[in-house]
Amino acid sequence: MSLKNGKANRVLNEAGWYKDAVIYQLHVKSFFDSNNDGKGDFPGLIAQLDYIAGLGVNTVWLLPFYPSPRRDDGYDIAEYRDVHPDYGTLADVRQFIREAHARKLRVITELVVNHTSDQHDWFQRARRAKRGSAARDFYVWSDDDQRYTGTRIIFCDTESSNSTWDPVAAQ
Repeated sequence: MSLKNGKANRVLNEAGWYKDAVIYQLHVKSFFDSNNDGKGDFPGLIAQLDYIAGLGVNTVWLLPFYPSPRRDDGYDIAEYRDVHPDYGTLADVRQFIREAHARKLRVITELVVNHTSDQHDWFQRARRAKRGSAARDFYVWSDDDQRYTGTRIIFCDTESSNSTWDPVAAQ
């Protein structure tokens, strides 16, 4: 699909745009490094938008780029309203979105709100809250690692359980 044939303009303005979307998924950290520090970044991504648009896509899907200790490839988000400093700044993200829209490209992000880092404020509050309180119930707690033994372990190559004992929560 060419971005010049008018279909991309329709897709940007249609309620059901996603039904015909041609999506290019990328991880900012590995896409294009603008400052030679070994990590991709938003300035590098901006520099490559013409290339991406030239592929015939109309949507760019970004994997997590939020601050994170990166124990889970960035999905362990510590702050949803910011950008990992390795990738740039919020101003860089805003510029990227403006530049993408100028090329008739939609931008979607991978935002997994049920998967935070232990550094996230929600987790910090939950681990210190009293059992049964609303803040504590933001997370699933157990007194031992046997409660969810039937749950599939996502990272079976590096983890033997989905549970980790938290000394602050004492669960």
